[in-house]
This record gives sequence, structure tokens and C-alpha cells, in this order.
Amino acid sequence: MASFSETIQTTYEPKRLAVKLNAKGEQFVINGHPWVFSNNIVKINDDAQTGDLAIIFGKNKNKVIGLGLFDAASPIRIKMLHSENRSVQINANFFQNKIEDAFSKRKPLLETNTNSYRLLFGENDGFPGLIADVYANVLVVKLYSEIWLPYLETILDSLQKTSGSKTVVIRLSRGLQQSKRHHLLDGEVVYGVLEDEVVQFVEHGVNFSANVIKGHKTGYFLDHRDNRRQVGEWSSGKTVLDVFSYAGGFSVHALSNGAKEVTSLDISKQALEIAKQNGKLNNYSGKHHTIAGDAFEELKQLIKQNKTFDVIVIDPPSFAKQQSEIELAKKKYAQLAMLGVQLTSKKGLLVLASCSSRVLFQAFLDINSQVLMKSNRPFDILKKTQHDTDHPIGFPEGAYLKCGYYRFLG
Repeated sequence: MASFSETIQTTYEPKRLAVKLNAKGEQFVINGHPWVFSNNIVKINDDAQTGDLAIIFGKNKNKVIGLGLFDAASPIRIKMLHSENRSVQINANFFQNKIEDAFSKRKPLLETNTNSYRLLFGENDGFPGLIADVYANVLVVKLYSEIWLPYLETILDSLQKTSGSKTVVIRLSRGLQQSKRHHLLDGEVVYGVLEDEVVQFVEHGVNFSANVIKGHKTGYFLDHRDNRRQVGEWSSGKTVLDVFSYAGGFSVHALSNGAKEVTSLDISKQALEIAKQNGKLNNYSGKHHTIAGDAFEELKQLIKQNKTFDVIVIDPPSFAKQQSEIELAKKKYAQLAMLGVQLTSKKGLLVLASCSSRVLFQAFLDINSQVLMKSNRPFDILKKTQHDTDHPIGFPEGAYLKCGYYRFLG
């Protein structure tokens, strides 16, 4: 079994940088925001390189107000590690304490019949640009920034020991895959042995699998776990439509909880195959159908066929990855809500979700309510939810996931 030092070969030794910010930047740091943008920096060393430790001095008596990592490749030039009013050393103990703190927040979840969880949720757990997910005994760490390369061996060692994982896999963002500053490969096993790239795990008693080498992100989307559990509980004996189903998260929970008939709709035939395989990991008696195609077009076809469903979940990918896309995203959410209304049966449940961080929670709920009210179908809002507990929200931009449950009264 290789040690991390043998597999993580990064040679850059980070320097310490003295940084001064403008008033707006200072306020961001004092308020605990994890990002400092390039236009907030007034003074910094000329030779600053990615991964260097930025020591931020305030205007007031030149006092240190925060510590972060410098990122030359990003407009978010400093990604904050610490901004509390006490001095710390950025070393192995600092990262270990942060990881242990994050793990302690996940313990209530792990007391349920669940062995998959997000151990580190980037900025929200004090690790900007770094995600760590656990699937059974496999830890998958995804890097989005080169800032972590000088510290990676220490962090991986701590993550592995804290989680008790037997295998560690590294996933890299596209930018990191092109980087010349490391020798890592996307999907590389950097600790232990991976017998199969498809790893089985459990969430709330329901069996799933994730391809930790080739799957999206780290292999699966864990943020909707509690919504999947809730939809499953409300699907017993029902007909269910899971739109943008991907690997069948909502579908499989519904089947496992006794749904009569479930239809998974996704543009990817490969994802639908995974959804079917995930279903077969569990015992169920209902029927599982799949539809491969564009969601908007396929929903219109179902309306033409006079189809209705007792439970509908519409959980699209992000529609607003840039500021310029927000208005179009809102129109798409309204369109999906309108299609969903037409397909939901009498006294049925419509669950609408968004993962566009730029479309704020209240704005999303307002869009849904306006569409539903225009339909002249009376309804109750049963629940409004965000991420599951292993995705704590540490700053406003960290709150991307939102979900509304709408029960029609007729």
C-alpha cells in the first residue's frame, strides 16, 4: 500500500505574503466571507504564487485580520482559511482540527442507516476549492484549485484517518487536469486499493452505487439525500415521475418505499442505465420505466398523451452558471413548474428544485407560487428545504440548493 508521500509529488514550497486590502475587501474578511477578489487587493508581494500563505493586515494598527491561500489563476485571488480574532498556525494540526470539526457535524447523519456523506463541503467547512465525499469505505477528494497542492499530503492523511476510509481517490477539475504543477491523474487511487470503480453504498437504508472514477463530480450527488428520503416516504402506492433523474436518486427511493410505478426521465441513456442498476440493488415490486430525451420536450409529449402522476420531482441541473443567465434560468424554472402542474394528478405532489446559486431561494419559491396560482389549482406548500446536513451553509453563496413541496388540493 503506497503512502501519500509516494503518490502526491508536489515540489512547491509556499511562501508567506503580506497583504493589504481596500475597505470593501477588509469588510469581507472581518465578516468571515471566504473570498477576496483581485480588485480588493491594494498591496501584495510581487513574487506571489499559487499556494502561498496570504497574511492579511488590517488598516487598524496593522493587525492581522485573516489568513488565506493565494490563487494566481482565479479572480477570487485569496481563498480564506481563517478570519477569527485569534492567532493560529497554518500547519497539520490546523487542518486536522478543521477536519475533525467537520466530521463531528456529520455524526448525527451517520447514526442513521447511511454510510455515504460529504466530509468537506469546500468553503463552508473552511476548505475553499476542495470537496471530500465518502462512499462506504472509499474517500473521494475533488480538487478545484492548485492552492491545495503544497498541503495535499497532510490533508489527505488526516481525511483518511478521520473517516477510516480504506481507499482514497483523487478527482481533478478540468483546470487541474491541464495543470503542470503536479503529477496527479484524474481518478487516480492515491491510497489503498480500489477493487471496482463502481462503489456500493447506503443512504437511509436504500442501496446505491457511484462510479468514483468516471462519474460526475465525485460519482454521485449527496446534497438531495434528505429530499430523496422524504419523496420516498410519500411515494408508497403512488405513480412517480422523476425528471432530470440522473442516476435515479428519487426514483430508487420511491421504488424502495413501495411506489406502484416510477418513470425516470433524463437526456442521458447512460445515466438511465445506472438508475435501473441502482434500482436492482434493492427489493421492490413496482414497475420502473425510463424515458431518454430532452425534459422540456418529453414533458410536453406526456401532456399530449394525457398522462398524470401522483408524485413528480423536477430537479434540473444549474441553469445560471453566469450572472447573464439568471433571467433565462427563471423563465426555464417557470416553464418546468407549468409543465409539472399539468402532469400532477388530483391531490398529487409536485416537488420543484433548483441548484442555481445565482437564483436566490425566495426568488425560486416566488416563481413556483406565481405559476401554481395562475393554474387555478389550489395547493398547499408542505415543505421548503435546502441541502442535507452534511452540506452546511457557511456563507450566502454556499446556499445553492432549494426545494419546494407543493400538494394540490384537487
